[in-house]
Amino acid sequence: MTDYVKIIPCLDTKDGRLVKGVNFVNLKDIADPAEMAEQYSKAGADELVLLDITATIEGRTTLLDAVKRTVAVIDIPLTVGGGIRTLDNMRELFDLGVSKCSINTAAVKNPQLISDAASEFGSERITVAIDTRRNSQMRSGFEVVVDGGRTPVGRDAIAWAKECELLGAGAILPTSMDADGTQAGYDIPMTRAIAEAVSIPVIASGGAGNLDHLVEAVVDGKASAVLVASIFHYGTYTISQAKEYMASKGIKVKLCSKA
Repeated sequence: MTDYVKIIPCLDTKDGRLVKGVNFVNLKDIADPAEMAEQYSKAGADELVLLDITATIEGRTTLLDAVKRTVAVIDIPLTVGGGIRTLDNMRELFDLGVSKCSINTAAVKNPQLISDAASEFGSERITVAIDTRRNSQMRSGFEVVVDGGRTPVGRDAIAWAKECELLGAGAILPTSMDADGTQAGYDIPMTRAIAEAVSIPVIASGGAGNLDHLVEAVVDGKASAVLVASIFHYGTYTISQAKEYMASKGIKVKLCSKA
């Protein structure tokens, strides 16, 4: 676990452009991902996540051009996800300078991929993203969904998170499809349930709308990092403001050297 909470801007991309939607649909084109990544890197982000959110549905691998251009202009770790199905896909990204790979649908369909990847590259470089929806039929109340949040698989999200840890995942990135893009707050019960079920870092994702939501994700949701998109993309808050606010609430963060 890290000794401070990480603030991680999330760059959702489609066709090589930065987009943002609500519940993964109604996507709006915002900017060039590399340009935004450079701004966030300079502004004090601890890490970045770039997710090619339509790669899986479109049956393709991650668009490498956006990744190459992003890696070239940042000096913080970059996690890339979307359409990663094989060790070769991961190797290609690592060779470009990517720090970590995030796998989701491919891991659900082939759990062995997690252990193979952890053995090949090290657990610390493998994040498993888990997209969830509320479903009272599941023991925990949360079901895993795949294919960009479109397809339920009848698997309990908390049980899957535990399995991912056992298989060698270095971090879990759970996103609530119910909350994503709504800016109404993270799904705290889901985030906390996963964080309490595993001993590896859990990155809260989906729904941040104000700085109190970031605090809630850590204090109530037990997350060790927060993924943030809309409120940074639209300039509602800066990374520095987020970190200073969290620090004022007693959360240990790596404060920005520049305002």
